[in-house]
Amino acid sequence: MSDDHVYMSLAEGHDDGDARWAFGTGFEDPLHGISTAVPDAVDRGELAATCLELADDALVTAQRLAEWTTRAPELEEEVALANIGLDFLGQARLLYARCGQVDGSQRGEDAYAYFRDADDFRSVRLAELPNGDFAFSMARLLVFAAWRLAHFEQLATHADPVLAAIAAKGVKEMTYHRQYAAEWVVRLGDGTDKSHRRMQAGLDQVTAHLGELFAAHDARTAVLAVLRQVTEAAGLTLPDVPPTPVGHGREGDHTAHLAPLLAELQSVARAHPEATW
Repeated sequence: MSDDHVYMSLAEGHDDGDARWAFGTGFEDPLHGISTAVPDAVDRGELAATCLELADDALVTAQRLAEWTTRAPELEEEVALANIGLDFLGQARLLYARCGQVDGSQRGEDAYAYFRDADDFRSVRLAELPNGDFAFSMARLLVFAAWRLAHFEQLATHADPVLAAIAAKGVKEMTYHRQYAAEWVVRLGDGTDKSHRRMQAGLDQVTAHLGELFAAHDARTAVLAVLRQVTEAAGLTLPDVPPTPVGHGREGDHTAHLAPLLAELQSVARAHPEATW
C-alpha cells in the first residue's frame, strides 16, 4: 500500500495493527488520497471527541442490527439489515482510526472497540436498547438514520478533511438506511390492525429518546420533518418530544443494556488479546 492510502496511514504505528479485524486488509479505502494532516484551525480534542461519539454510536448500532440475523421476518430482510450493519461498522472503523490519530493515544480500532468498558462509551442510549420486535427496530432505525444523516450533512463540510470525507460517504449510506426504515414503518403502520398497533407502540418508545438525540446534536427540524411525512403516510400518530432527555449516553450515563451487549461483542478479543488472524 502507498503511504497516501488513508486507512493504512491511520493504522500506521498502532501497536495492535489492523490484522485482527474480521474483514482483513487490502480493501479499497473510500478515503484514499485524502490528506490525514489535521488543519491548524481544528481543535484536536473536539475532533477526537466527535469521532469517538459517532464511532461508538455506529459500533453499538451495528451490533444490534447483527442480532437480527436468523431472526428477521424474511431472509431478504436479514441480508438487508446485515448490510446496513456493515455500513455502520465501516463508519466505526474509520472514525476510531481518525480518533486514535488525533487524540494523541495512537490507539487502533481494536483498542476502542474491544478494550473499553461501558462507562467509557459515548454512544447515545437509543442505540443500546434491545431490539424488541421488528416494528420497534424499524422505528429506531428511521429515527437514528434521519438524525445521523442530518449530522453527517453538516460534517461533510468540516474543516478536517478526513472527517468530512467520512461524513460525505456516510450521507449516501444513511439516506438509504432512512429510506429502508421509512418503507417498513409505512408498510406496518398502514397494514393490519395488529401491525399498526405494534408500529405505533414502537414509534412511541423511540420518540421518548429524541430529547437525548437533540441534546447530542440538534437536528430537530430535519428529523421531525421526516417523521411527520412518514407517520402521515403510515396513518400513525407522532408523539410529542419529551421536554427533557431520558439520559445522557454522551456522558457515560447508559442503560443496563449496554454492558451485556459489549460483553458479547468483546468476548473473543478479551479472551485472546494478542491473537491475529
